[in-house]
Amino acid sequence: MGDCIAIIPARGGSKRIPKKNIKKFLGKEIILYPIDTALETNIFKDVVVSTDDTKIAEIAMKRGASVPFKRSKKNSDDWASTFDVIEEVLNKIEDTYRFICCLYPTSVFVKSDHLLTALNMLKRDENLSSVSSVVKYSHPVERRLKIESDILSIVNKQKFDNRSQDLENYYHDAGQFYFSRTSHIIKERRMILEKTKPIILGNHESQDIDNEEDWLIAELKYSNLVNE
Repeated sequence: MGDCIAIIPARGGSKRIPKKNIKKFLGKEIILYPIDTALETNIFKDVVVSTDDTKIAEIAMKRGASVPFKRSKKNSDDWASTFDVIEEVLNKIEDTYRFICCLYPTSVFVKSDHLLTALNMLKRDENLSSVSSVVKYSHPVERRLKIESDILSIVNKQKFDNRSQDLENYYHDAGQFYFSRTSHIIKERRMILEKTKPIILGNHESQDIDNEEDWLIAELKYSNLVNE
């Protein structure tokens, strides 16, 4: 049994940003960022890219990742979950691993130090199921509003007028990595497990990339980080 495998799910059929997973991000195909970071850590026996796209496979393998099979049609549609993709990889490959790290193909901000820290956290605490990256909400969620029939309404009237410092902090998934014990993720069949500890990122260290505006914001954030 090997210790660790990195799995990068990267299908070809992105809708809002065509060919998103191999679009050039500041001059480099975006999927190469998590591939390079995973390889740089030297903790993974295999860095596997799961894809249904020939071009993605070609770029990934040229960089040093492996693409041992073409992803099934079933797991290449809009309804397949990240866990479905991971399960397919585990069922297809011959080796078994104690730990799995899922990295999203657009996770340009993922750092090798964070991956090393996550693995050390798992090895130190046998009761821990996984470690994931999260970001604190920049605005109190208790002050959220909704629009109904063009009229603004307060969702949580009890806490809406409370001072910010009196409100609880909430976090959202950073969409970078999920480092898990293989046996635990197989049992729970999802990405955030019951016993998951966070690595908390700053807003400048993370960016969801769902559209062209997100892409431009990510490039600005990344440029600022590397120039600090």
